[in-house]
Amino acid sequence: MNNQKQQKPTLTGQRFKTRKRDEKERFDPTQFQESIVQGLNQTGSDLEAVAKFLDASGAKLDYRRYAETLFDILVAGGMLAPGGSISDDLTRTEFCLFTAQEDLETMQAYAQLLLFLKGFTESERNKLAMLTGILLANGNISAAVIGSLFNENVVKEGVSAAFAVKLFKSWIYERDINAVAVALRKVSMDNRLMELFPANKRSCEHFSKYFTDAGLKELSDFARNQEAIGSRKELQKELQEMMARGDNFKDIIAYVREEMKKTSISEQLMIGIVWSSVMSCVEWNKKEELVCEQSIKHLKQYSPLLKAFTSQGASEIILLVKIQEYCYDNIHFMKAFQKIVVLLYKADVLSEEAILKWYTEAHVAKGKSVFLEQMKKFVEWLKHAEEGKNIFFKHVFIVNSHVFEKH
Repeated sequence: MNNQKQQKPTLTGQRFKTRKRDEKERFDPTQFQESIVQGLNQTGSDLEAVAKFLDASGAKLDYRRYAETLFDILVAGGMLAPGGSISDDLTRTEFCLFTAQEDLETMQAYAQLLLFLKGFTESERNKLAMLTGILLANGNISAAVIGSLFNENVVKEGVSAAFAVKLFKSWIYERDINAVAVALRKVSMDNRLMELFPANKRSCEHFSKYFTDAGLKELSDFARNQEAIGSRKELQKELQEMMARGDNFKDIIAYVREEMKKTSISEQLMIGIVWSSVMSCVEWNKKEELVCEQSIKHLKQYSPLLKAFTSQGASEIILLVKIQEYCYDNIHFMKAFQKIVVLLYKADVLSEEAILKWYTEAHVAKGKSVFLEQMKKFVEWLKHAEEGKNIFFKHVFIVNSHVFEKH
């Protein structure tokens, strides 16, 4: 009898590995932290290098899945345990908000880095955007932080525009659009809001529709106004260059009228631009007694250009107010006001009706008493001339030893 224990049969053959696509990736925030912390520590304190590392890592690491862990690392240096403490068992990074220098410039840099990330969930981004809006409203951070939203990676995915909606809603709710506008202008962000969209969607129409539909019509109106201001500045710059080159008035007038059509600028706005351009294209004498003669000679030359954009009574009034403000703001011109008005009256740029209306009701406060006194005798003469305007006449009127003629 065989007492040896019978050996059990064994299976032999090839073992097959489970395909990777059939395996469910294990949630491992610890390993995620190790990868991020190691990379951050290698970049050092260079914020630009950190941003590049995080951007590159986003293609390999699942930021959306580990968004909470990533936020803990960037703020506190590592994952937070229940109660808010940081585990000593894991490697920490010194590159985090809590270890940064306590100054505004550094805080702004960190804020931009946080807003740069697209790894957060929509809900997390919304909360961060609302918090950022409140901090902006309270003056805790500079509006320069908005510049981080112009990063191409977050713009092209629509993250920037969606983030901006929540941010501006929160900001405007806490303050108002005027306060927001002031803050944006301080850091030259007021003319960059179109950059929240990809290049093929950067139009005032798209911007206006997007933010109006999102309940931010006041921001849409602000952007439209900024675009109009930008267009007017470009127009004035080109106008000044044409004058400096000595282009003939016919070409200048044709160019301006074409721009008026394209940008929907009214004649009332345009005469202000033309006046400013005319007065800024010459080096004025600093002596009061000489600047008056110089201004008369200069404006006589450019009166055809001014006349081309004062075809309406309202435009004439605007021009008169612009002249009044200019003469007040530039003290050497204080005594030249009346002579300028009379010159433009003789050149058929200004009418009797416009001058009389300006004198009685349309003038502004700047230098009011001085300029009304200067115009008093000329206005009296105009009133008499108005009475006999249907009769062919030639009036000669002497004011301050100067002769004014009206044919």
